[in-house]
Amino acid sequence: MSDRRTGGRDDDDASSDGADLHDGADAHDRAVLSIDVELFRHTPAFRNAAGALADPSLGLAGARFLQEAFTRHDAATTAFVVSEIADEHPDAVAAFADAGHEIGSHTHTHRLLTDLSPDRRREEIARSKERLEAVTGTDVSGFRAPAFDFGPDHFNQLAAAGYDYDASVVSCRWIPGWYGGEYDLHRPAIATAVDPDAPGGITEVPTAVFPGIGLPLTGTWLRFFGVRYTIWGMRLLARRGIAPVLYVHPWELVDLPDVDGVPARVTVRTGDWMRRAVDRILGTDFEFVTIRDVLADAGFDADRERDPNEVA
Repeated sequence: MSDRRTGGRDDDDASSDGADLHDGADAHDRAVLSIDVELFRHTPAFRNAAGALADPSLGLAGARFLQEAFTRHDAATTAFVVSEIADEHPDAVAAFADAGHEIGSHTHTHRLLTDLSPDRRREEIARSKERLEAVTGTDVSGFRAPAFDFGPDHFNQLAAAGYDYDASVVSCRWIPGWYGGEYDLHRPAIATAVDPDAPGGITEVPTAVFPGIGLPLTGTWLRFFGVRYTIWGMRLLARRGIAPVLYVHPWELVDLPDVDGVPARVTVRTGDWMRRAVDRILGTDFEFVTIRDVLADAGFDADRERDPNEVA
């Protein structure tokens, strides 16, 4: 049966074993399936829509599913958290830290940073770190901007707030109406590789794109192209010695209502399809680790002085 939630096709079943994908990952290959912990109300698609939500916490159940999935697969993650969720649901956020996962910042309210004044950007970046550290009792050293959107003062503001690394770059081709085309960075590097004026103490960790095709491996693209696309891209990157950095949102894993003004592309293959997709990805031969682990593997140490020309 054709359905908007499945994109009208099931030929890439998210729960299939992927036996048609040859040359699996070596036992030592690592990957990151990071989580952008935001609720559906935080998405730009919903904020720009005319409709309303009956449940402002829609998406929180997806966070619980992800915690359980990482436990089932003995995997670790980096959770970039919108810190107002930590204020509203502290136990849900603390559960990630209590399970040994890394906590990073995804701002305080998930506003697009380039829509804000420099002072508001500074507040979003600094306040989120402060609140997340208070709720989880862990050091928050990583940051990811909402929708990978950041301004010219980004790295200086991160350094001033005490962050060590950023994960806001997707070196994909230009996608009209989305992002891309600005960068050509596929491995962790000092942030001067992105912005020559960036302070030398900040590292950039780019999100994975499919080699040659130049489109992201996860997010909407996982739901558009299917799990085989994502796993194939991960394996191609592993052959190049690159640890793929993927991302997922908790709201993608719950059953979403029809909301007036939210485009169909936002909700395609959400809910059960995405839950099965996450389990299938975590069931591959990759070792799923935190971004901190990938940085350590690449030779980056937050406590040492870094060469500003260094690239992993």
